[in-house]
Amino acid sequence: MPIPKTAEKEKENKIRIRVATKADAPALLKIYAPYVEHTAITFEYEVPSVEEFAGRIEHTLQKYPYLVAEADGEIVGYAYAGTFKARAAYDWSVEMSIYVNREKKRMGIGGKLYAALEDALRVQHILNLNACIGYPRNEDEYLTKDSEKFHQKLGYRLVGTFHDSGYKFGRWYDMIWMEKMLGEHTEDPAPVIPFLETEWAASHR
Repeated sequence: MPIPKTAEKEKENKIRIRVATKADAPALLKIYAPYVEHTAITFEYEVPSVEEFAGRIEHTLQKYPYLVAEADGEIVGYAYAGTFKARAAYDWSVEMSIYVNREKKRMGIGGKLYAALEDALRVQHILNLNACIGYPRNEDEYLTKDSEKFHQKLGYRLVGTFHDSGYKFGRWYDMIWMEKMLGEHTEDPAPVIPFLETEWAASHR
């Protein structure tokens, strides 16, 4: 039976977004591991160690937001931005990533995480959001088209498809790129501010 809209809204209002820390690595890895082991949502084959995962969080936070969502004191999802390309001209572009506890559906976690991530990136002067999404030509037990639909709902548009670019669970998957613009592309864009130097980061500890 569908959850009433009012109940969904109440659950969403209870979600707290904050900046991740290295200490969150075990909880985040618990969310991420099933995606590695049982889905093609990530093309990673092996679940990383807690130490490696903590290092990924620390590395991301050197420049970009890494956020967690909490509900009733439990971490239920996380999202972060990363380098799109290393060249300086790409500074205003990022690649987006999000993972939500697969047992915590219909709470608005994904939408709230992405909204917060966009707010944080605007403060940094980021303009281009890019999402790299595993895509099945035919949905199967490992991968559906839900991620594409999620991004479409949030204003992303499809910009390209790479065919048969990821191999996992004995089958080939396409990869699609979707994008969303956060602001105007001027002739003199404001320089990108490291995330931890922003007031937004300070207020979401």
